[in-house]
Amino acid sequence: MVKVSIVIPSYRSAKVLENNLPYLLLFLQEQNFASEVIIVDDGSKDSGETERVALQHKCSYLGYPENKGKGFAVRTGMAAAQGDICIFTDADIPFETSAIEAIIHYIQVKEFDVVIGDRGLHASNYFSKISNQRKFGSGFFTFIVGRFVTTGISDTQCGLKGFRKNVAADLFGKSRIHGFTFDVELVYISLKRNYDIKKIPVNLRSQEGNSVNIFKHGFKMVLDLFILKINHLRGYYNGNE
Repeated sequence: MVKVSIVIPSYRSAKVLENNLPYLLLFLQEQNFASEVIIVDDGSKDSGETERVALQHKCSYLGYPENKGKGFAVRTGMAAAQGDICIFTDADIPFETSAIEAIIHYIQVKEFDVVIGDRGLHASNYFSKISNQRKFGSGFFTFIVGRFVTTGISDTQCGLKGFRKNVAADLFGKSRIHGFTFDVELVYISLKRNYDIKKIPVNLRSQEGNSVNIFKHGFKMVLDLFILKINHLRGYYNGNE
């Protein structure tokens, strides 16, 4: 029987988790596959609230004292994941669980290596529900990434991605970026290593989480794109070294 691991990074999101975990856990309880949910506390310093919520909902909990970034948190969770299919999403479980079903289907049945949510697909229901500010910020970064980094895949920042277990081990073993741009790095490495990637539509259900703010984090994200290219030129994403 296939086992699915879902990694959820959390930074000061105990209340968000408390509100949204039941939706995900109810879905998982109704499925015919084994599953685990791993909450990774990215140095929240919340007096144990994130751990309390995780354990209350019978999720695995990992944490460390200092805030290191979403990429570091997801990488930590993936290193502990035991599933045949490894997925990560955000603390507010932003998309309908039909997308998780699609990820499992395309990896298990269609044998794709990587499945990523794409908010820009025609069948997605996302941009009509968010503010114009978020649309602009997302569109700006998407243009840069799609034009100069991951040609053919523009929406690298969607907070839902799934991987075959051995592929997850390879990608997260090679990834180096700790911040929000780690998504771009994962897709970039996947393309360079010729993994089969499937884009799927997503339907927004929650905007409660702490999403990336292109105006607040924009400079660091663009800088990370240059770091990504330098890492590639230095051969950090090559081979098995």
